[in-house]
Amino acid sequence: MKKYKIGYTQGTYDLFHIGHLNLLENAKKQCDYLIVGVNSDDLVYHYKKKVTASNQNERAKILSYMRMVDKVIITNTLDKEKVYEKIKFDAIFIGDDWKGNDRWKETEQQLSKYGVPVVYLPHTDGISSTMLRSDYTSKMEAEKIDE
Repeated sequence: MKKYKIGYTQGTYDLFHIGHLNLLENAKKQCDYLIVGVNSDDLVYHYKKKVTASNQNERAKILSYMRMVDKVIITNTLDKEKVYEKIKFDAIFIGDDWKGNDRWKETEQQLSKYGVPVVYLPHTDGISSTMLRSDYTSKMEAEKIDE
């Protein structure tokens, strides 16, 4: 039997990569039912000032086909307490690169009222959607120079 019944994680999941996969696999190892929140396009633009490569519905569809994901929701908030009020998860999972971040310290405090731990999972170093986007842009610029 796994440690938690319902687990939750949330992210943008743009330019899906091995780091995303590792996080989801590690989260699923600890819970029977994994719900994944996909940040809406509006939310991403609001807090990252970026337009995603794939829209929210495409990102959600990709995640819905993954065997370790039991349910996908599109979310318009970074406030995990608001999400908890709707779906009542037993634990929330996030990469350990966020440990000590002010927003996540606040999340730990908010969710502790409900007995819900923030579980920090190993971050996959050397990969991120931002890095992939930057590498792609650099390659495209190099190709223009070569022309």
